[in-house]
Amino acid sequence: MTISNYIKQLLSYEEYSFSLDELLKKTDKSKISVKRELSRLIEKQQIVNLRKGFYLILSPRYSSVQKLPIQLYCEKLFKYLNRNYYLGFYSAAKMHGASHQQSQRDYVMTEKPKFNDIAKNAFDIRFFTTSNWSGKNIKIEKADAGIYKVSSPALTIVDLIHYQTKLGGINRMLATIEELIEEIQEHDLVELLSWYPHKSTLQRLGFLLEEFEADEIYQEKILLHIKVKAYYPVLLSPKSNQKSGAVDNKWKVDVNVKLESDL
Repeated sequence: MTISNYIKQLLSYEEYSFSLDELLKKTDKSKISVKRELSRLIEKQQIVNLRKGFYLILSPRYSSVQKLPIQLYCEKLFKYLNRNYYLGFYSAAKMHGASHQQSQRDYVMTEKPKFNDIAKNAFDIRFFTTSNWSGKNIKIEKADAGIYKVSSPALTIVDLIHYQTKLGGINRMLATIEELIEEIQEHDLVELLSWYPHKSTLQRLGFLLEEFEADEIYQEKILLHIKVKAYYPVLLSPKSNQKSGAVDNKWKVDVNVKLESDL
């Protein structure tokens, strides 16, 4: 089978990616000649070498933008990389209908060790890593090319809060958080509290839920959870050169930035 025919076959199944190993099993050509033909297809902008040995197919539908939606290939990519993952942060927010923050960048959470970010042609993928992988609060959704994994609204919010300093600060994400709060369901929050390890982030979450007048049941559940053991004042927006001062709210959150949502 020729490489072009194999690509056509994949597209007929709504598959938009393949690995070099997969391809070599489908053709009787040598590895050198296969790589040479792949290089020609890359030059013609019909495929993209996203990572070493992993290729994306730019079907006619996507050839003009030279980019594929990440949900069409992420499941296959992370199987190839043998790593757990979920689409998170602003990518997940968009999928939950909180698309206030329009970003062309894709955001992915994986287990350690960290992957290098991808910036290739129109592809812009930022990777975050965690050592606290629980597998919880991850939703399986369906795309044309199969399934993909995405953080639930509750996990999306705490990830945004926890990594705020790497994502432009709390005010940049405030409108997105406000929209996501409307998507939280009780079982989602209960599941999060069963494993999430960062108490300071939960304090900030509780404070923001109160600020945005979210369901009081959700606030009570978080407060009961963090009260089990002693908890201490935290800055709403962490700063390396600043320590939290006196606080006058039940969450013990020192509001060290003026909150400005642009919703």
